[in-house]
Amino acid sequence: MKYSLFVLVQLLSISLSANENHTSHLEKIVLGSGCFWGAEKGYESLQGVEDAVSGYADGYGIKPTYREIIKTKNRFKENNFAEVVEVTFNKEVITLRSLLEHFYESHDPTQLNKQGNDIGTQYRSTILYTDSAQKEVIEKVTDEFQELLYENGYGEIQTLIKPLNNFHQAEEYHQDYIKKNPNGYCPDHSTGVVFNTTKEKQGIDNSLLLEGKFILVIDSQDYCPYCEKFKQDVANDYKGSIPLIYRTAIELDGLEIKTPTWATPTIIFLEDGTEKFSYQGYMNAELFYKGLGKFKLGNTEAYDVAFNQGTDARFCKEYEIFKNTPDGIFVDKLSGAPLFDTKDRFVSRSGWLSFTAPIPNSTYELPDNSYGMRRTEVKSLSTNIHLGHVFDDGPNGMPRYCINATVLEFIPRESV
Repeated sequence: MKYSLFVLVQLLSISLSANENHTSHLEKIVLGSGCFWGAEKGYESLQGVEDAVSGYADGYGIKPTYREIIKTKNRFKENNFAEVVEVTFNKEVITLRSLLEHFYESHDPTQLNKQGNDIGTQYRSTILYTDSAQKEVIEKVTDEFQELLYENGYGEIQTLIKPLNNFHQAEEYHQDYIKKNPNGYCPDHSTGVVFNTTKEKQGIDNSLLLEGKFILVIDSQDYCPYCEKFKQDVANDYKGSIPLIYRTAIELDGLEIKTPTWATPTIIFLEDGTEKFSYQGYMNAELFYKGLGKFKLGNTEAYDVAFNQGTDARFCKEYEIFKNTPDGIFVDKLSGAPLFDTKDRFVSRSGWLSFTAPIPNSTYELPDNSYGMRRTEVKSLSTNIHLGHVFDDGPNGMPRYCINATVLEFIPRESV
C-alpha cells in the first residue's frame, strides 16, 4: 500500500504523539539504601514499579564498576559512587510518596555511610531526584519520617538528597541478583518505624517462648524470595513436635538473641528464650534437619542412628514403649512426617520394631554394604535420616522393615 508524503508525515506525527501519551505516566528516581541486591528486589515487588535497575551514581574521578568502588582506597572517599537502584514507576499506579515511604521504611537512614555490616561510602543512603517537583515531595516525606524517628528514639537522617547527575548500570551479574542466587538471604536493616501506624504489627507476646524449645524464623517485613523459598521447601511441610514460630527483627523483645537479625531468613534454635545456635540465610531441608537433629536429639543414641547410620540397642526403652502402642502411626522424629502404620506392624522377636510396609511415599531405599554385609537401607524421604533396613523374611512372604524406635514418635489414630 502506497501513501503520499503528507499522509506519511501525519501518521508519524500521530505515532509520536501516541507514544508520548503512552510513556508520560512513567517517571524515574534513583535511590540508594545500602547493598542494591535486596533493594532492587524490594522495588520490583511494588505494584506500579515498571523496572528496577541496579547501578552506580553520584560519583566522579573513579571508574563506576563494582571492583573499583569496593577498593580500600575508594570506599571511604566522598567522591565514591553509591550503590543505587534506578526505579521506573507508573505514577498512575504508585505515587512518588509511596515509593519514598518504602525507601525509608526498608533501611536505616540514620546510619552514615553504612547499612549493617556493609561499611563504606558506596553504601550511603541517598535520594537522587530528576526534577524540582520530586524534590518538594522528597523534602516533605523526609521531614515527616524524621519526626517519627525522633519519637522512636532514633537520631538524625543522614540521607543525601541531591539532583541526579549520573547513573551507570551495574554489571549484568548484579541485575536480579537475588533471583539468580536462590541460596542466600535478604538484608533487612529497617528500623521498624513506619509512616502509617496501621502498618505496625500489634505488640508481640513472647512469654510463651521463654519455656521449652522453639524454632524461630526471622522473617522479612517486606517480600523476601529467600524467606518464601524456605517456607515452600521446608516450613510448609514441617509437622515436627518442636513449634516453628515466625518473627520479624523488631518482634524479639524478651528473647536472648546473639546472632545479628538483619539477614532474612535467619533460623534460630531457641531454648527457654535463649538462642542455642542459628543459621543466617536460606536453609534447605537437609541443612535444616541436621540443625534440628543437633537441637532436638543432642548427643544421644537417636542422633547416632539418624545421622551416623547407628542401630538401637536390642529391646531398647523406646522399643518396649512402641511395640504395643494402640492404633496409630509412627512419624519421623524430626519432621513429623508419617512413616509407618500400626496396621502394618508385627512382632518379629528381633528386638526392633518390625513392619511389612512403610506408608506410601514416605521412605526410600539404598544399598548398604557396610560391615561386609549386603543389606538395603531405609531412609526417611522428608529428612534423609537413617531409619533401619528392610529384609525379605517377613510374614507370609512379605518384607520385614526392621526400624529403629529412637528416631520415631507415635501419634494415636484419633489425633491424626
